[in-house]
Amino acid sequence: MSRATSPLMPVEEAISRLLTMAEAQRLQDSEPVPLCDARQRVLAHDLVASLDLPPWPNSAMDGYALNVTGWDGQPLPVSQQVFAGQAPEALAPGTCARIFTGAPVPPGADCVEMQENTETLDDGRIRFRQPLSVGSNIRPQGQENRAGDVLLQAGQRLGPFELAVAAAQGFTHVQVVRRPRVALLSTGNELVEPGMALKPGSIYNSNRPLLSHWLDALGCEVIDGGILPDEPQQTRLKLEQLHGAADLILTTGGVSAGDADCLGQVLRECGKPLLWKLSIKPGKPLTVGRFGQVPVIGLPGNPASALVTFGLLARVYLLRIQGVEAVEPLSFPITVGFAWPKPGSRREYLRARLEGGRAVLYPNQSSGVLLGASWADGLVEVLEGHTLEVGDTARFIPFSELF
Repeated sequence: MSRATSPLMPVEEAISRLLTMAEAQRLQDSEPVPLCDARQRVLAHDLVASLDLPPWPNSAMDGYALNVTGWDGQPLPVSQQVFAGQAPEALAPGTCARIFTGAPVPPGADCVEMQENTETLDDGRIRFRQPLSVGSNIRPQGQENRAGDVLLQAGQRLGPFELAVAAAQGFTHVQVVRRPRVALLSTGNELVEPGMALKPGSIYNSNRPLLSHWLDALGCEVIDGGILPDEPQQTRLKLEQLHGAADLILTTGGVSAGDADCLGQVLRECGKPLLWKLSIKPGKPLTVGRFGQVPVIGLPGNPASALVTFGLLARVYLLRIQGVEAVEPLSFPITVGFAWPKPGSRREYLRARLEGGRAVLYPNQSSGVLLGASWADGLVEVLEGHTLEVGDTARFIPFSELF
């Protein structure tokens, strides 16, 4: 639905505005971090190879190394054994070398034949039973990379594979973008922390652990802003207190248009609102703005709304300020095993699980229901004005991509 016919902002426009905002807030500082502590951090500079890999030709098989170029086809005596981690001698003319996987190929050898295709004669010589070719079963020096090659680019998130690439070059540390400092603030008179006694009308704060762990997985440093009551003056004072300490203030609750929704009110009165009311379900009240020079992302308080808006919107902002270019989560088309007969005016994200190659829905899609996220594998996207029938295809965003 276009902006001309709806006061709600399309999801794509909201993401575009958040990325523009993030470009202006990109973090410039970096720090060296040991490989063991660098998982999910973002590389600050290109990682350049310090050596060829492999550093010398090596055997891809257990077998025998020989010079097939000068070989007359006769059985060959074994002149040496070469194990991985051992420096070989030059291959004696008219001989072969017993060699094991990963071992350096002796100078003068140009072929390795696997042991299964050989026969050991009574006199100890090796007979080769198959035709041989130059280079067979030899991994050449620099097959993976050459010294000076760019292995990983700045802005790349470091997972187990990337850290293994760095370790293979002998690096003990990598230079990464410093962690974004995110002040996490919950709002609502009804909220109490787990462990405290519930009073009439109160509920436990489930958004804090969800978002704290999620922020940590995105490489952020979390500043605990506590729980704020629904009172404008206290909200204003808390934002002022957090202003100099954080790169982003992330809040839950208080962003709708009700009398008790103080965060949105304070941003409109004392800050600079940049977007409000999205064409998304759940999560319509998402609010983004600035308080002073610090960006503020106000997530709705309902758990499913907070999950969807953080995963699809706040996440891209946090990755981009760290320099990550590929912020869009990977998704794929999936056949749906349910009907969604009523077209909505907002884009909907349904908690779903994959069963037998089809997406099936959690029975209760209420924005206040958190258990469905634990049950589900990801989100099925239903575009504005669209319906779904069993067997139709829809976009599926796995939770594994968002985390």
